[in-house]
Amino acid sequence: MSTKSASLPDPRRWKALFLLALAQFIVIMDTSIIGVALPAIKEALGYTQSSLQWVFNAYVVVFGGLLLLGGRLSDLFGQRRMFMLGFTILSIGSLLAGLAWSEASMNIGRAVQGLGSAFIAPAALTILMHLFGGQPKELTKALGVWGASAAAGGTAGVFFGGVITEWLSWNWVFLINIPIGIFALIFSMMVFPIGTRRKGSVDIAGALAITAALIIAVYAIVSAEHVGWGSTQTIGLLIVAAVLLIIFFVIQSKKKEPLVPLHIFKAPNLLAGNISLVLLAGSWIPLWFYLNLYLQQVLKFSAFAGGLALVPMTVLIMVLMVGVTGRLVQRFGMKSNIVIGMILLAVSLFLFATTTPTDGNFVVNVLPASLLGALGMSLAYIPATMASMAGAKPEETGLASGLSNTSYQIGSALGLAAIVAVAATWTQGQLNQGAVQVVALNTGFHAAFVGAAIIALIGAFLTLLFVRTPKNTN
Repeated sequence: MSTKSASLPDPRRWKALFLLALAQFIVIMDTSIIGVALPAIKEALGYTQSSLQWVFNAYVVVFGGLLLLGGRLSDLFGQRRMFMLGFTILSIGSLLAGLAWSEASMNIGRAVQGLGSAFIAPAALTILMHLFGGQPKELTKALGVWGASAAAGGTAGVFFGGVITEWLSWNWVFLINIPIGIFALIFSMMVFPIGTRRKGSVDIAGALAITAALIIAVYAIVSAEHVGWGSTQTIGLLIVAAVLLIIFFVIQSKKKEPLVPLHIFKAPNLLAGNISLVLLAGSWIPLWFYLNLYLQQVLKFSAFAGGLALVPMTVLIMVLMVGVTGRLVQRFGMKSNIVIGMILLAVSLFLFATTTPTDGNFVVNVLPASLLGALGMSLAYIPATMASMAGAKPEETGLASGLSNTSYQIGSALGLAAIVAVAATWTQGQLNQGAVQVVALNTGFHAAFVGAAIIALIGAFLTLLFVRTPKNTN
């Protein structure tokens, strides 16, 4: 049976790809859909301005921190089983968040959602690689759909969040996941193969160490805005996070069956590809985050209009990733596309930092730069993902996909936390000098765009240095 499946493509693969793309869309959308609902959630549940950030961070940190564990469990227990378990957990977390009655219940619900997504994402990417890995041309197209669904999920989350919040209530931002989860559970039984399974143990200590390190690092960066970057709290927390990270690598080097066998980083391009993904996410996520804030808080767009303004970006990303990027990778290779994509993303961010005044116009000041940013993201995301999984052994594709997704989420969490701190510092500085609120906010947004552009340029430079071009591209 295994030899047959290896030689003949699964006839259900395109239907399966639809569900895989939907899963990736939902997993990424859940990081962004709450954006425009935050004021309503704050008012309903009694959050403070500083604690409100954990509606976002509780999801992203648990998601990013446990993706490695999700990849390992996918290898051990089968991809379809973990995919279905993940959607079950995601639905339970969505129900808790949608019915939340307090700050604590919301944070727990969001963390449970993150746990479910951490099981879904690596299982889904491994299923995709198993279904399309034997057909290189189909694989690039499938990865294009996958990449487009991820990028679209991030942008569409802002749009749908605005629509739902404006016309229904903030609760439905979370409850909408439940019928989708039920559909995914039923449809996955029809279109997914059972998946491969291997014997082995689970590295719980390693999973706890890396997750705790990420949570503490994000908390240190986020809270530094209030307590100061040089404070005992910030420095102490960052030291604790670094120690936990060292402990994680020590555990990996000592354990017989570690969460991340360190030898996997010897695979060509795998480490460099993951670094590229971290920096791509660290520049892209602040772009859409602060673009949405600029539209609503500076240009005074409604939640619905602000979401609608991001539709051209979404459409361009989907068209390019599905129809163009795969062919560009085949023609010019991974490295060239990642470097050019990140440079274009940096140029887009610099444009946002210099051509978005308080009395700006969408067509003149927003649309051109947003389309340029979408072009950069479209060129870089798929080849960076391919590089991050390059050279992994077939039995370690679940692990490699977990690393790939972890890199993107860690880049999202740490990048956004750092850029938020930078923006807040500049905004507060302007307020202290007597600037008008909207001017102070916009100055902070410009600082955020510059910071994200620098991250993108660093990503382009490191990719140029460390991502290797295969000698034979045919």
